[in-house]
Amino acid sequence: MTLCHITADIEPHLDWIAALEAIAKGHSLPEAQLNDTFLYQREDTLLSRAAWIAGLGALVKTATVFPANPSRNLPAVNGSVALYSNTDGQLDAILDFHLVTKWKTAADSLFAARHLARPESGKITLIGAGTVARSMYDAYRAVFPQAQFTIWARKPDSAIQFTRDLKNIRAEADLETAVSGADIICTATMSKSPLIRGEWLKPGQHLDLIGAFRPDMREVDDLALQRATLFVDSRATTIGHIGELKDPISRGIIAASDIQADYYDYPAGQFARPDEEAITICKNGGGAHLDLMISEYIFSIWKDCMQKPS
Repeated sequence: MTLCHITADIEPHLDWIAALEAIAKGHSLPEAQLNDTFLYQREDTLLSRAAWIAGLGALVKTATVFPANPSRNLPAVNGSVALYSNTDGQLDAILDFHLVTKWKTAADSLFAARHLARPESGKITLIGAGTVARSMYDAYRAVFPQAQFTIWARKPDSAIQFTRDLKNIRAEADLETAVSGADIICTATMSKSPLIRGEWLKPGQHLDLIGAFRPDMREVDDLALQRATLFVDSRATTIGHIGELKDPISRGIIAASDIQADYYDYPAGQFARPDEEAITICKNGGGAHLDLMISEYIFSIWKDCMQKPS
């Protein structure tokens, strides 16, 4: 097959539920081989992630994270995605980095919420008013179509701006109020110190933690982790790499054994809410294996579109 370049034009053909099915299917295959490389210069990050899943394929994704870029009217995160054939190792596709990242990141946390949040969850709070929060607004509505949304941001004007042209959403200036009134709480920030206090949490809540991708980042405090039943998307990409877990584990606040399950435990039924009253937290660490699963899904949709008569 001729190498294809898949752009964001394919997005209208994508579906959140189908993306979740791709993640479930991917975790029924042999566990991915993974390799991550992180390089840092002051606040900036160069992250290269590779994954190979037997029966699915291989992928290399490189991302640059420059937090100051929005002041230059540029995205904070950029990069490239290369998808390789499992059959012969040829480069099958170069995919739009932002498209893959959007669908991988949001589908990742949506997968957790679908299995850990209470099905009747009707109040969702978004912490942070950036691109990821907008993706999560779209994604959550696929599983919780009647949900009412609240958004909080460090800059209240950003939260207000976020709500414009969107349905069933309001801005909240007080973070404690935004957290305590939610069934599902989604954090998507660049915070280096905890924003959410464990004392604010209520039985039955679910938290999707997306930010805090570096060792020096945190979004929830120690008490929140101690009060919750803890899950991750992948033990391999979170426990030893991400400050949300690495920091409190190093200080004995929690132990790695406190992580109840990751997505590879889903086929055995272990990735599930323990009871109605539990507070559940899932740390979204991403990982190239999830990029691979979503990229293969996007690639399959692209091929279907190409085969249809114009």
